[in-house]
Amino acid sequence: MASYVTKMDEDVLNRFLSLPQFGKVQAEYVWIGGTGQDLRCKTRTLDKMPEKASDLPEWNYDGSSTQQAPGQNSEVVLKPQAFYRDPFRAGDNILVMCDCYTPEGKPIPSNTRFRCDKVMDKVAAEVPWFGIEQEYTLFEADFRTPLGWPPNGFPQPQGPYYCGLGANAAYGRHVAEAHYRACLFAGIEISGINAEVMGGQWEYQVGPCVGISSGDQLWMSRYIMLRVCELFGINVSWDPKPIEGDWNGAGCHTNFSTKAMREDGGYAKIIEACERLGAPGKPEEHIAAYGEGNERRLTGLHETAAMTDYSFGVADRGASIRIPSVAKQEGKGYFEDRRPSSNMDPYRVNSMMVQTCCAIGGPVSKRSNQQSSDLTRLAHTGGSPAGAAENWVWENDEL
Repeated sequence: MASYVTKMDEDVLNRFLSLPQFGKVQAEYVWIGGTGQDLRCKTRTLDKMPEKASDLPEWNYDGSSTQQAPGQNSEVVLKPQAFYRDPFRAGDNILVMCDCYTPEGKPIPSNTRFRCDKVMDKVAAEVPWFGIEQEYTLFEADFRTPLGWPPNGFPQPQGPYYCGLGANAAYGRHVAEAHYRACLFAGIEISGINAEVMGGQWEYQVGPCVGISSGDQLWMSRYIMLRVCELFGINVSWDPKPIEGDWNGAGCHTNFSTKAMREDGGYAKIIEACERLGAPGKPEEHIAAYGEGNERRLTGLHETAAMTDYSFGVADRGASIRIPSVAKQEGKGYFEDRRPSSNMDPYRVNSMMVQTCCAIGGPVSKRSNQQSSDLTRLAHTGGSPAGAAENWVWENDEL
């Protein structure tokens, strides 16, 4: 959809942003909206800088406007879970990652962080590391034309774009660089960037991060990307196959290891985890939680394994799971699950990875993010408590 918003003068804005705050702190509360993929935010003033997330006050919002609550019972509570330096306001201002609860203190059905946190608590001794490769596609303001592409046409075929440079290959480097520096300022563990295989497509990596912090940081890095693109007057898409045809899709490859995998002899643990991921029923379970629209991407072409297949191999980018050559050579390390899509929820993906690879019980999502969010109406009204519970299959009663 084309944007007809009047272009604002950044110099005028910066004139006001340079004014002193006299000790006050602006805290931007960020949370996941009703689709399970959109992000929302609003700002409040604090009297001082918090030392930890638990110092921050809870807040609330109108869930009926985010597809997360009915109008007659619309209040959803925000609980701060992590905070970062604000690269947009700078100074003593912060971005706050929150998750969502009913007024009674119960996590709403679309709150995947709550369940992920419980899983991570159970495996804290395993010290699970996650390194997530977030691919994304930049679009012009019309959200139809990929950045750098001719209107209503196509650029030269794939080949020069991956890790490419030059005006005829690297479309959107300003955005990638601005986002990179903004994440570093914020305190996000961003570890690198590169141009991707399709023109206008890029990737950044977040990690390694331990446990629940991986999901917090990836979501906040997406928020920062959305804000950067807003300033440049363009759009970012997390769609796993934004352009049909002979063009690569966009994934969110998830690199995973435990303490045992990283120690001498850990290669055997890597193979064991890969075999568990391929056990009967497990590939289907994981694919169901690995993002929306992934069937358009996981076709067996463009460096993907077919959605219906499961395989793992050393240095094999056509497999479901790639084991780096260095892991085999050194007898320890990590592996890369190449199946998650670019719009995946890291709380869901990371918790499932841990549950399967570490052989623990826990909630396994059987619904899409949108269906999960819709169930919030039942949770709020109390009209069908069982309906909300159906969102999760509990493998044991301990979690």
